[in-house]
Amino acid sequence: MASKSASPAIELQVGDRTVRVSNPDRVYFPATGATKLDLAQYYLSVGDGIVNALRDRPCMLHRFPKGLAGAKVHQKRLPAGAPDWIPTVRLHFPRYNRTADELCVDKLADVIWAVQMSTVEFHPWNSRRADTENPDEWRIDLDPMPDCPWSRVQRVAGVVQEVLDDLGAVGWPKTSGGKGLHVYVRIAPEWGFTEVRRAALAFAKEVERRAPDEVTTTWWRKDRDPKLLFVDYNQNARDHTIAAAYSVRGVPEATVSTPVHWSEIPDVDPRDFTMKTVPARYADLGDLHANIDHSVFRIDELLQWADRQGVDTDLDEPVDLDDTEG
Repeated sequence: MASKSASPAIELQVGDRTVRVSNPDRVYFPATGATKLDLAQYYLSVGDGIVNALRDRPCMLHRFPKGLAGAKVHQKRLPAGAPDWIPTVRLHFPRYNRTADELCVDKLADVIWAVQMSTVEFHPWNSRRADTENPDEWRIDLDPMPDCPWSRVQRVAGVVQEVLDDLGAVGWPKTSGGKGLHVYVRIAPEWGFTEVRRAALAFAKEVERRAPDEVTTTWWRKDRDPKLLFVDYNQNARDHTIAAAYSVRGVPEATVSTPVHWSEIPDVDPRDFTMKTVPARYADLGDLHANIDHSVFRIDELLQWADRQGVDTDLDEPVDLDDTEG
């Protein structure tokens, strides 16, 4: 009897492209039985949303060639064998003095081809192909420490919204697909990563000032109180990426990083958003981040806060690369 891993390839018509999916019945999520084809069909069901989240951004891929039961591959370079219609952008990595051509999605077929190449998670940069060195997205990562309850994340999200309102900035929240929350703010692409990260730290310190018993901005993980929530400004550093809106996470439950309304946060449970449940939510609500490009914020005031706070972040200090979003 043929094994499921040897199931015949199928072809999916995605827009005007045909994407061949090999081993469609290979189980990617053993806990739920979800297959490679299920993963592709999930991304088709949230197509406009995932493309909106990835469009024109360099994208690192988290690939699981054997499903979650096998090893995870963090892939910056476009996997070999890509058809000539897959868009890329060339990036330079000063630390290694190397370049890499990364996937740079501009249509849904690009996403489904990446799934064919065993991609489960999509981790885009916060800058775009037209100007990769000047971010157009400021990312607020509410990253709970090991003993931080979800209720604390919910309360701090309220403080984040208050500070954004005071600034006149529009924040677009989403679950991380883990235990945290992300809030994205569109910004004018007029500053480099260093200044955006500096502005992000100034913001984080203001959140900490307003909620000192719940929030930390302490740099090193080993020095943080494990009960607190870390407002992770480091996610704005160059080549730091976090899971896109609508990205499935490589965990047994196949949770999804899911856009939410601010009003939902006090009652939401991020574990409810999975590869199985999000398609129906998306069909009902559409892409909650569809209008994110319509509200562009300038970070001048945050940089003034940073000056007043004496925030320098010692930006030549290396980012703690052991940190990942919650």
